[in-house]
Amino acid sequence: MSDIVVSVKSLEKTYRTESESLTILRDLNLEIEKGKKITIVGESGSGKSTLLNIIGGLDSPTSGNVKCGQYDLSSLDEKKLSEYRSHFLGLIFQFHYLLKDFTALENTFLPSIMAGLPKKKAVQKATQLLKDVGLENRLDHLPSQLSGGERQRVSVARSLMNDPQLILADEPTGNLDPENAKMIGSLLFSMVEKYQKTLLLVTHDVNLAKKGDLCYSIKNGKLELV
Repeated sequence: MSDIVVSVKSLEKTYRTESESLTILRDLNLEIEKGKKITIVGESGSGKSTLLNIIGGLDSPTSGNVKCGQYDLSSLDEKKLSEYRSHFLGLIFQFHYLLKDFTALENTFLPSIMAGLPKKKAVQKATQLLKDVGLENRLDHLPSQLSGGERQRVSVARSLMNDPQLILADEPTGNLDPENAKMIGSLLFSMVEKYQKTLLLVTHDVNLAKKGDLCYSIKNGKLELV
C-alpha cells in the first residue's frame, strides 16, 4: 500500500437544499500509484472539480473515505488539514492566483517561507524552478508584466516549491489560447516527470487528457476508463 498515493473508496457527494438534493458523485473509487499521471475528463457539472476539491481537502464528502499518503482526510483537524495542503499537495488552478504586488520570484517562494524554509534556501529553490519553466529572465516581473502563459508557468513552479507528493491541477490550461494551452500542458507533464511527482489533472482538453498514463471520464457520478 505504500506505493498508493491516493485512495478514494465509496465516495459520495450530495448537495442538499430545503427542496431537493443533487448527488454529484456516487460510489466513486480511485487509486493512484506513486509517480502516475492521471487525467479526468467530463462535462461541466459532472463532478470533476468537486472530486479534486475533496482530495485537496477543500470540500468534504457526504460519505466514503479519502486517504492520501499517510493522511486520512476524514480524521484531520484544521491544523493537520493545513499541514496536508502545504506539504503533501501542490495546487494549480485555471486562474493563476498570483499576488499582484509580488514578483514572479516572490510568488514562487512564498509557500516555502510560510512553511518555514529559510528565505535564502527558498529563493535558491524558486530561482531554479523558474529557470526550469523558462522564466529565468522574468524573476523580477510582476504578474501584470507577464503574459497569461507566463503567469501559469509561475503557477507550475510554485506548485513544486514545497516538494509535494501529489500535484492537483484543475483545468490548468482553461484560460489560455490554444498555443499557450499546448505549451503549458507539455510543460506541466515534463516538470512532473522531472521532479517525479504524482499528478491528478482534470480538464476539458481531450488532447491534454491523452498525456496521462490513465484517463478517466466521470459519468453518472462514477469514474470510467476512457
